[in-house]
Amino acid sequence: MPVNDPVGDMLTRLRNASRARHDKVVIPHSKLKVEIIRVLKDEGYVGEYTIHERQPQSEISVQLKYGPDRSSAITGIRRISKPGLRRYVPMRDIPRVLNGMGIAVLSTSKGVLSDSEARKQNLGGELLCTVY
Repeated sequence: MPVNDPVGDMLTRLRNASRARHDKVVIPHSKLKVEIIRVLKDEGYVGEYTIHERQPQSEISVQLKYGPDRSSAITGIRRISKPGLRRYVPMRDIPRVLNGMGIAVLSTSKGVLSDSEARKQNLGGELLCTVY
């Protein structure tokens, strides 16, 4: 079944798997999805991820992280810029998610970055999602 919003589908799979307390989730592969997952891993929201080369569609297997009481590292994950309404922000308008307790993921001219990294590099871009 074709998906109109592959990034939104990936975020929904992560949200559903973490709420169901799964250990890992399998996502169809794309370069943008790998970069978003890399940012989430660097910020500590997911564990390791591996790319499985398969035909006709490669897959990404992502390990989910949980706390000692089995509480999910991802409390909330929300798609901001959608195919029907893209949201671009300059550096000064990048939102602070939960006063810095969460992150925003941006697609910039230097690649996919977290909000803090985009502020350091003085870059704006497309606001893909927020995670907390």
